[in-house]
Amino acid sequence: MASIISPSDIFNSQAPELKQLPPLGLYIHIPWCVTKCPYCDFNSHQVNGNVDSLEHEYVSRLIRDLEIALPQIWGRKISSIFFGGGTPSLFSARAIDTILTAVRTLVPLEDQIEITLEANPGTFESKKFADFHTAGINRLSIGIQSFNPTHLRNLGRIHDDKEARHAVKIAQKYFKNINLDLMYALSNQTLEEAAEDIETACNFNVQHISAYHLTLEPNTLFHRYPPPLPDDELSANMQLMIEERLERSGYINYETSAFACPGYKSKHNLNYWLFGDYLGIGAGAHSKISFADRIVRQVRYKNPKEYLLKKIVDMNSPNVLLQERHEVSKNDRWFEFLMNALRLTDGFEIALLQERTGLSITGIQQQLNEAEQRGLIIRSHSHMAPTLTGKRFLNDLLQIFLPEK
Repeated sequence: MASIISPSDIFNSQAPELKQLPPLGLYIHIPWCVTKCPYCDFNSHQVNGNVDSLEHEYVSRLIRDLEIALPQIWGRKISSIFFGGGTPSLFSARAIDTILTAVRTLVPLEDQIEITLEANPGTFESKKFADFHTAGINRLSIGIQSFNPTHLRNLGRIHDDKEARHAVKIAQKYFKNINLDLMYALSNQTLEEAAEDIETACNFNVQHISAYHLTLEPNTLFHRYPPPLPDDELSANMQLMIEERLERSGYINYETSAFACPGYKSKHNLNYWLFGDYLGIGAGAHSKISFADRIVRQVRYKNPKEYLLKKIVDMNSPNVLLQERHEVSKNDRWFEFLMNALRLTDGFEIALLQERTGLSITGIQQQLNEAEQRGLIIRSHSHMAPTLTGKRFLNDLLQIFLPEK
């Protein structure tokens, strides 16, 4: 006899009902670096010997990884592609071209798709980057971090200030959409030195600049042996200076750490921040994939050797390369949406929260009231955004919405 489902069971169901699936990005992880930087907590591994010997095997596994994942994304177009690492620019342009050719063959792409490659100034060669562009890369993200030679050495970077400037000039020969990654609040950094970094970046007139506050992440060398860092007041003054200087140069501070010229916001990252979907392939890559009745997070095996050695005997076994997999619970859907969307200066449409999570905003009314009373958000019946105080104290704002365990 079939069991009877009560109205309360339906109301309290953990399963979302998504009437429309969000945009879908593709993230491709290349995990090797020349050296492991002391502040980096990403899944990156120092390459031993020549990376060329790894290319063919890894590219073949990436393509097989995508093939196995296809049933999860049938009928959906890819809205953006991002090669992250590690240092993807260690791979040859031929390898990147092989990957993109396979992607175009296996999945439909949106028109005018944004395809980003992360690059390290220490790996720049003019011909190689011309070939990256020919392969289909149309956005370059360069990990400059600083133009100051002392700070570059302290950060463990393999490039110096001259190579950093040279890399930007090479990139501008071939790419019309360039992001520069910078860091501030570095060890023993002065306000004047931080200003010089931003000034140098502005003078290149690139389309996008990301400015990240250095944080000491667990499982990093800096966390184990903390360097002397600027105090909170100096760090805050650096942040304010960066925002004001970039605004004077016409950049829009559209996310906590992201500044773009009009028309050049990162499509791939905006999809993350608005709780869009992304399929991640490669060692340690993360995925978030929505279905009509559930939202799933996945993590591939992190160790490159383990990822490469996994035997794929059945193409119908999508979990063979997964180290972790779980469905996102009701409480976590609220928090994960807000944790990302409240990083955006302009906030978000409230209808989007319901569309992407399958939840009503009324379920967190008490928390919203608290955030509003504390002056951390501003909202109407259709829109919500962080206030300037909310931006400055984002962690305090997000703490309000932490799900109870």
